[in-house]
Amino acid sequence: MNILVVAAHPDDEVLGCGGTMARLSSEGHNVHILILGEGVTSRHADPSDADQKELDALHKQAEEVGASLGAKEVSLAKLPDNRFDTVPLLDIIKIIEEHVARIKPEVVYVQHEGDLNIDHQCTFRAVLTATRPMEGSPVKQVLSYRVASSTEWAFGQFEPSFQPTVFSDISGTLDKKIAAMEVYEGEARPFPHPRSAKALRAEAEYFGSIAGLSAAEAFILIRQIQ
Repeated sequence: MNILVVAAHPDDEVLGCGGTMARLSSEGHNVHILILGEGVTSRHADPSDADQKELDALHKQAEEVGASLGAKEVSLAKLPDNRFDTVPLLDIIKIIEEHVARIKPEVVYVQHEGDLNIDHQCTFRAVLTATRPMEGSPVKQVLSYRVASSTEWAFGQFEPSFQPTVFSDISGTLDKKIAAMEVYEGEARPFPHPRSAKALRAEAEYFGSIAGLSAAEAFILIRQIQ
């Protein structure tokens, strides 16, 4: 089975479904990762002040993370960080459509639409459009994932709030997820930050407890065609 994970920024893919990607790839599925944003320039008042070496290092980390999780490829579209709302939505849609046409994924994962981050919101909207169920579309299932330090920090003020309906068993791959997040040296944080190893493990154990598992990642089923 071909699977496409779409993320706005480097680290979103790990936070949202790193354990699931590792499990699916170990089961023989073809996992592809598309990261739309470059992930750095919003830290500067003037995007041109961003250090190219910092960008290059982050993108190299994204490729290393993908490999550690068993992904077949990591594609970087390098859209402006936290400025997706300045890019025509159609341009973002076309990037995703090109990957869907080439990879022919049966399952697509994308971040939740009710997140605090504007790039996450734009990414969800673009994916939903790019995977619309037209005749001949390979996409049979679309699921959205939560991103620690973005989904919960919306405090349910952006509709819809994250109410998961699908739980993926990552009991055997949680350690791989934690290790992959540590590769993103500039994104991982010490506890009690939500992106800390301790918080991510607690999150996985919490969602696991809901589903009768020792560890799980949670998703909302957006669409499924049987």
